[in-house]
Amino acid sequence: MKIGLLGLKKSGKTTIFNALTGLTASVDSFSSKKVEPNLGNVEVHDERITKLSALYQPQKTIYANIEYIDFVGLTDKEEALPANLLAMAKTTDAIALVVRNFQNEILDETFGEVEPETDIQKINSELIFSDLVIVEKRLENIILAKKRGIDQQKLKLEEKALLKIQKALTEEEPIRTIELTTEEEKALKGFQFLTKKPIFVILNSDENNFGKNEATLKKIEETFPAIEFAGNFEMELIDLSTNEADEFMKDLGINYSARDRLTDFSYHILNYISFFTVGKDEVRAWTLTKGATALAAAARIHSDLARGFIRAECFSFTDLMEAGSEKKLREIGKFRLEGKDYIVQDGDIISIRFSV
Repeated sequence: MKIGLLGLKKSGKTTIFNALTGLTASVDSFSSKKVEPNLGNVEVHDERITKLSALYQPQKTIYANIEYIDFVGLTDKEEALPANLLAMAKTTDAIALVVRNFQNEILDETFGEVEPETDIQKINSELIFSDLVIVEKRLENIILAKKRGIDQQKLKLEEKALLKIQKALTEEEPIRTIELTTEEEKALKGFQFLTKKPIFVILNSDENNFGKNEATLKKIEETFPAIEFAGNFEMELIDLSTNEADEFMKDLGINYSARDRLTDFSYHILNYISFFTVGKDEVRAWTLTKGATALAAAARIHSDLARGFIRAECFSFTDLMEAGSEKKLREIGKFRLEGKDYIVQDGDIISIRFSV
């Protein structure tokens, strides 16, 4: 899973990034000319993997992974995003819009008063504008292709879909709100539009007003899913012991870490579940879209398994823990053979039978 953090300058993106990853990327200068993003990988804490590893004693234990990309702060001008940012943003599974919800006299003077909803509109406008630039450039190329005598049916379908998207973007409507036919979706498969991706908001508050922004969150949630962090506070927890961090979080009414909260939130937004593969060599967690089939799970592990798919040996983590062993599972009839159309459930443990 790959999540991009986008926000206006001094929204606290890098502070959030550090709180999530445990890294110490610089947050000092809002006049920095740095354009390269900060990158960080985080293991998804899952007690089920820990327990499976204890049971199977594998050589390797591999947790699911989230890569966070902390992009350079955006301006509030309507302009196309920098090429390097655009290229990396296209590879993300979701985009988190980080918006400032903390007071700072210097920042207020330089960047304006705290207005989360206005900041979200500014960022959204930049994403819409960048998609519109891509659409209009492609439409220009299609017109040139027609002038050269290229008038394929595929090109006509792509043009029709792009014109539909262009109209919506011009009216400030993101692509994810547009109803496209299966054929139109197929024609646009090569594009990675930013406003087609899942987007959610991280409201970055300070310690003083954290947990007191229900009205603001409710308003934001009319457009985007939202979660509140006390970014600076949670970044400072990195240097504390586990017990100290737990005490400070309890004082602020935070039940668990920013990393775990955003992981759960991201899985919910992306509609992801986890399934597992187990054995003496490796115990591993995999992410999959809810409702996906055993064939999709096979492809997630390796394309060869999907091509030669025969059956999926399958049992649940819960049943395994209750039984204590695979042998006992077989004895009580909880060990199953499923076909390629089986809908994988969260917590399934799967082994693919396949032909070479």
